[in-house]
Amino acid sequence: MLDRRQVVAGLGAAVLAGLLSDELLAAAIKPDDASALLVIDVQNCFLPGGSLAVKDGEQVVPVINRIAKSFANVVMTQDWHTPGHVSFASVHAGKKPFETIDLAYGKQVLWPDHCVQGTEGAALSKDLAIPQAELIIRKGFHNNVDSYSAFTEADGKTTTGLAAYLKARKVKRVFVAGLATDFCVAWTALDARKAGFETYVVEDACRGIDTQGSLAKAWADMAKAGVKRIQSSDIG
Repeated sequence: MLDRRQVVAGLGAAVLAGLLSDELLAAAIKPDDASALLVIDVQNCFLPGGSLAVKDGEQVVPVINRIAKSFANVVMTQDWHTPGHVSFASVHAGKKPFETIDLAYGKQVLWPDHCVQGTEGAALSKDLAIPQAELIIRKGFHNNVDSYSAFTEADGKTTTGLAAYLKARKVKRVFVAGLATDFCVAWTALDARKAGFETYVVEDACRGIDTQGSLAKAWADMAKAGVKRIQSSDIG
C-alpha cells in the first residue's frame, strides 16, 4: 500500500507535469495562414506626449514589432476622429474628460480631443516596423458615434467590414495587441469572439488606461467571452 509521502509526491508530480504541459502548449502557439495579428491604435496621441497618452504605451512597440514577424496577416487600426467629435469633452459644456454622458447608443466616456483626422497625433507611431501589414482600418470617423472596436462601432450595429475581410482571407484566429487594453483592445477582442474567431489578447503587447476599474472589468468580460490571455513569449 502507498504511504502518505508517496501519495503526496505522486500528486506533486502530476501537478508539475500538468503545469509543464500547459507551458509547452502555450509556447507552441505558432501563427499560420489562418491567423492574423490586429495592432490596435498605436498612434501618437496615445503615446508619451500625446493628448490621451496611455501610461507606458511606448513599451508595446518593440513587443509588437517582434511578434509581428511571425504573422503573414497583419491589420492595423487608427482612431480617426472628426474635429468636434461627439466623444470629446470639449464639445459638451461643463463636462470634463473621463466623465460619462448618455448618448443615443448608450453610455459614452468623454475624452480629451485626440486622433483628429490628418493631424500628427493621429499618425501611427514612426517606430512601428511592420512592412507586411496589409490593411489599415480607420474608425471613429462618424462625427456622432464613437468607435473603439476594430469590428463594430459603439452603436453596436455599424460594421467596419473587418470581419468580412478576415473571413474572405480564411482567417480563423486573431491575436490582438495595442492600446488601450480596457477600451479599444477589449472591445475588439469581444467583437472578434462575437464574429466567431478564436481570439487571443497578448497582454504584454498592450497597456491600459484603467479609469474607474475599467481594466479589471475588461479582463473579466474578455475571460467570460472566451478570449485567451497570453504573453508574447507564448507565440512561437
